Amino acid sequence: MSLVNSRELLKDAQAHGYAVGAFNVENMEMMQAVVAAAEAEDAPLMLQTTPSTLRYAGPAVFAAMARAIAGAAKVPVAIHLDHGDSFELCRRAAWDGYTSLMIDGSKLPLEENIALVRRVVQMAGDQPGQPAVEAELGRLGGKEDSLEVKPGEDIYTDPGEAARFTEETGIDSLAVAIGTAHGFYKGKPKLDFDRLSQLRDAVAVPLVLHGSSGVPDEDVQRAISLGVCKVNFATELRAAYTAAVREVLAADAALYDPKKFNGPGRDAVTKLVRHRIAVCGACKRV
Repeated sequence: MSLVNSRELLKDAQAHGYAVGAFNVENMEMMQAVVAAAEAEDAPLMLQTTPSTLRYAGPAVFAAMARAIAGAAKVPVAIHLDHGDSFELCRRAAWDGYTSLMIDGSKLPLEENIALVRRVVQMAGDQPGQPAVEAELGRLGGKEDSLEVKPGEDIYTDPGEAARFTEETGIDSLAVAIGTAHGFYKGKPKLDFDRLSQLRDAVAVPLVLHGSSGVPDEDVQRAISLGVCKVNFATELRAAYTAAVREVLAADAALYDPKKFNGPGRDAVTKLVRHRIAVCGACKRV
């Protein structure tokens, strides 16, 4: 089927108490792997690329691959810009066929964040497909591309600000900071579920959980039960893909055909994504 807008995917997840898995991809094989996993589980999904990935190959390349792979799939697939770091990148992704956009102004003061996000929402509404828009309020620990959060910094999402933010921007979904971080965790992350409950009461739009690689399954599921409708996974997919490729190359020093060593990387990602889809409660939702 054709690429779909994430707006309806998240509305369905919100109505039925599950989350759509959103998976960051770096190449064709990872994109194939994620879609294969979703087909095996009859689940909707979102493919994601970050600004650093789009500096490696532009949004037109990834959008074209997504259209081709989604066109042959039996499940709904959206292509999402993750942590878009400028209005210009969001506009370019929309023009190139992305069906979902995130504009991340979380490092800006609240007023500037609102102004930037509102501008992206207006731009998206003028596009033929009217891609959905996600934004972030509060900041996650760890790193996302060039953004780094310092230890001890007050970064959690404020429920009162969240209510104002969603109302004044018109976003379709809100990424919240409740204790997750980008990258791998050195210890078990401690999520603020009370804060999440307050955020769910404060805003009506679907909530998004970033930095989910390494978060215990039971914590992800509890977050979903408290209103999270989209869960992002990135670092662990890269790690699984790379480990599989390394294993194959280490076993055969004469191997030179990329198809022979990328295939096992693709299989490793498919296996991992199937598990994550199940954790999100998204199996058999198509």
